[in-house]
Amino acid sequence: KDTDILAAFRVTPQPGVPPEEAGAAVAAESSTGTWTTVWTDGLTSLDRYKGRCYHIEPVAGEENQFIAYVAYPLDLFEEGSVTNMFTSIVGNVFGFKALRALRLEDLRIPTSYSKTFQGPPHGIQVERDKLNKYGRPLLGCTIKPKLGLSAKNYGRAVYECLRGGL
Repeated sequence: KDTDILAAFRVTPQPGVPPEEAGAAVAAESSTGTWTTVWTDGLTSLDRYKGRCYHIEPVAGEENQFIAYVAYPLDLFEEGSVTNMFTSIVGNVFGFKALRALRLEDLRIPTSYSKTFQGPPHGIQVERDKLNKYGRPLLGCTIKPKLGLSAKNYGRAVYECLRGGL
């Protein structure tokens, strides 16, 4: 349907798992499914919210790789929340045991849904004016301690970042 979010996943099933089963598993796990039965399953009709694998095709030149096309009804997602949408579609599904590998290749978001995203409260010019930075890209970054930097080098990296030197 024109109102569905459409995703194309490159799927590599585990040995012995048929591609149709792998595609259906991706659709279920990334929408209403879970790896176990839960007591709340009986409290609602999940059909309205279920992701559906509507087509699967082999990837040319790649053994045991397929493109699984999945449609998600908009009722599955919170309006205006990119976070909610991506958490559902690509959150937990990448660790799914039925798959050897999985990659999101493409995503189509209906205009009606994308219009619910408010966007930033003001434009780039306001940000440039606040920062007094013009004529160059504005970048945001996080220096993470897990990079293995010493305290001295970490401090230097933070200083350079704050100074605009990265």
